[in-house]
Amino acid sequence: MKYLDEYRDPVLARRLLAELNGTATRPWAIMEVCGGQTHTLVRQGIDELLPAGVRMIHGPGCPVCVTPLEIIDKAVAIASRPGVIFTSYGDMLRVPGTHGDLLGVKARGGDVRVVYSPLDAVRVAADNPGREVVFFAVGFETTAPANAMAVLHAADTGVANFSVLVSHVLVPPAITAILDAPDNQVQAFLAAGHVCAVMGWTEYEPIAARYRVPIVVTGFEPLDLLEGIVMAVRQLEEGRAEVENQYARAVKRTGNAPARDAVRRVFQVTGRTWRGIGPIPASGLALAPEFAGHDAERRFAVEDVRATEHPDCIAGAILRGTALPTDCAAYGTRCTPRRPLGAPMVSTEGTCAAFHHAGRRRSAPTPSTVEVPR
Repeated sequence: MKYLDEYRDPVLARRLLAELNGTATRPWAIMEVCGGQTHTLVRQGIDELLPAGVRMIHGPGCPVCVTPLEIIDKAVAIASRPGVIFTSYGDMLRVPGTHGDLLGVKARGGDVRVVYSPLDAVRVAADNPGREVVFFAVGFETTAPANAMAVLHAADTGVANFSVLVSHVLVPPAITAILDAPDNQVQAFLAAGHVCAVMGWTEYEPIAARYRVPIVVTGFEPLDLLEGIVMAVRQLEEGRAEVENQYARAVKRTGNAPARDAVRRVFQVTGRTWRGIGPIPASGLALAPEFAGHDAERRFAVEDVRATEHPDCIAGAILRGTALPTDCAAYGTRCTPRRPLGAPMVSTEGTCAAFHHAGRRRSAPTPSTVEVPR
């Protein structure tokens, strides 16, 4: 598919569904990693149109959702301090911590501001030299280059009152952790196109070879996802395990070299705890020692904050793909987008929010568990 107006063509949609029905001869379980892809699949009902036995498992690709609870608590603690201007993208303000969220801090008089770029936060710091300005640097590899550039710009221009609270996570280690899990059911992956636009897909090739699992770099339009699913099922049926690129209009194998260079200069790989999942080695980014002066955790001495998840939230199982939102007893009752218990109900990329906005209810039929061939 070459032209943008093709991605909503119903004729192509029927053609792809027909090909999928003609290709799939047995049950297959495919995980879309990206939360944006999850929302498209659920909103358009694509997951309900697939042939019997072909099942989509919704993965942990929502950066808001996997930000650990203790990081939210650190953000709330820093934002509550006098003299601090705490800046963030808007989707982080309602993510619940142990004792409230950033929106609550703002309601109590804290200076919490929504920005649309980390460079906006650097400008806020330059305009307010007598105050500490913190940017909440959250996300996968997609947002890391812009955050790296903000740190570089602050360092180069001498904006010493700017720091970042970093909670960057990396996709390939998460895929490996899912495949190593004893309850894993995933047999193929749709990789997030925007992550690969930055990083390329060379990191996925050893995973595909080692685990014999197809990985298809996929876009975000409905027909992108349908074509990605067809490509994954075709590989599974043929016994292949390769990295293929559906999103050729935006992604190259080696990614974006300047963006990757900025990330490598500012950050170093570290272990990260994923909300609801737990620690995954080498699955995150932290500021390199050269930029430690811009590290908000060190500047405000909040490194040792510990937190406990709400006992009624099954976000971990949802993010690992072992449960659906409709399996949660709190879904749609005690946990709603207005009053969320966990991050997957807050974020515009969260699986629980996707199900809720699409009108999926606990009383409605949900896909049955498919016995996965080994």
